[in-house]
Amino acid sequence: MVEWTEQERSIISGIFGSLDYDDVGPKSLCRCLIVYPWTQRYFGAFGNLYNAEAIMNNPKIAAHGTTVLHGLDRALKNMDDIKGTYAELSVLHSEKLHVDPDNFRLLADCLTIVIAAKMGSAFTPNVQAAFQKFLSVVVFALGRQYH
Repeated sequence: MVEWTEQERSIISGIFGSLDYDDVGPKSLCRCLIVYPWTQRYFGAFGNLYNAEAIMNNPKIAAHGTTVLHGLDRALKNMDDIKGTYAELSVLHSEKLHVDPDNFRLLADCLTIVIAAKMGSAFTPNVQAAFQKFLSVVVFALGRQYH
């Protein structure tokens, strides 16, 4: 079980409270698909992913990026049981979709970069530490079914 300080809870809530989900979600997923092109194999039904421009202008990718980011709200609302919160989603990704669990980490890294760029100097080392702790717990929970 992960222990959260009040400061960490406040930082994470503050980050999500100020997010533009329709901007950050798509940018994060696009970055992941462009920088790590092997992750595209799970998005074959999303249409043209031929190059960076096609990915960035793909409405299905944008919509899924927003959905993924809204999915993190579940963890935010259940910080004391993130593992349980994502149990069904972990099963779906491992047994039905067969997603490589390392992709969750790659997407978390891309999300961190996009949020850091948005926050600028407000993305201090303490903010980064709390946010990456949060994402690490989510990534572990999503990959749990694989272990």
